[in-house]
Amino acid sequence: MSSTPLPRRALLRAGAAAGLLATFATSSALAQSGRTVRLLVGFPPGGGTDAIARLLAEALKDELGGATVIVENKPGAGGQLAAQALKAAAPDGNTLFLSHDHSISILPQVIKSPGFDPAQDFVPVAGFATFVNAFAVSGGTPAKSFNDYVGWVKSQGGKGAVGVPAPASVPEFLVKLIAEKYKLDLVAAPYRGSAPMMADMLGNQIAAGVGSIPDFIENHRAGKLRVVGVLGGARQAVMPDVPTFSELGLAGFEDVPYYGLFAPAGTPRAAIDSFSAAIAKVLAKPALRERLTAMGLTVGHMTGDQLGQRERAYTATWARIIKATGFVPQ
Repeated sequence: MSSTPLPRRALLRAGAAAGLLATFATSSALAQSGRTVRLLVGFPPGGGTDAIARLLAEALKDELGGATVIVENKPGAGGQLAAQALKAAAPDGNTLFLSHDHSISILPQVIKSPGFDPAQDFVPVAGFATFVNAFAVSGGTPAKSFNDYVGWVKSQGGKGAVGVPAPASVPEFLVKLIAEKYKLDLVAAPYRGSAPMMADMLGNQIAAGVGSIPDFIENHRAGKLRVVGVLGGARQAVMPDVPTFSELGLAGFEDVPYYGLFAPAGTPRAAIDSFSAAIAKVLAKPALRERLTAMGLTVGHMTGDQLGQRERAYTATWARIIKATGFVPQ
């Protein structure tokens, strides 16, 4: 039995309708009640990144039609394990990786075989904030300022240990440059995330640490530790009395890191766009913005494309700094 070929216009209309139907089906799946979305986090519970992830997970439930959004902590190797888990995940729109700059921009430059390539294995979904790292001293340390800390270390023979949330991280490179500038014998002591580092600082087991402002903010306000210097190009509104490292004479740390969400490569574009739109909606809610801002974040929605641009620019900045330190990828 023969059939008459459809005219070209009819074929185009049919193709367009099929595309719209596929987009609608994917968007509907994202809003399906009973669905579970995994939000991978590369650090243990109790730290700044984990707290941020839990706030976003709770806020996203309503925007995803009542879907269950769970935070799945995969701590270890500075987020490397969580990044590898994202690469291995099915690209079905049910798994996202909430990460800051370290796992995405830094790890691939300091580890020879990280087990993932962000450019090939991940798709940027949405950015939601930038932040700055900070240098803090424990409550048992007599220093009231960064210069006090430098003087105190010199009085101890010039030797000291500074906690960092992960090896070969921005905080570790900062410690190296501080040691070089001030002629100190400082050792960066790596932890499995900021939470155990914070525990040792609060217990006066280590005199100083470098981490993000969200890691330090509550204990700084409570007087249990003191933030004495911040990175970035300007002082932070949540701690306006704390100078930047540029003010302290250590320039080159003005570019601020980012927080974003990433999906496995191959995730449908409709799912990516739906997640990005959901993030934009929750960030527009004053209650969430206020909570994130109070943690020391500069909140702002970035599309996946904008997040990708931010990632590449930050990666290039730190490629220059890492090279200048003479660090050799391990």
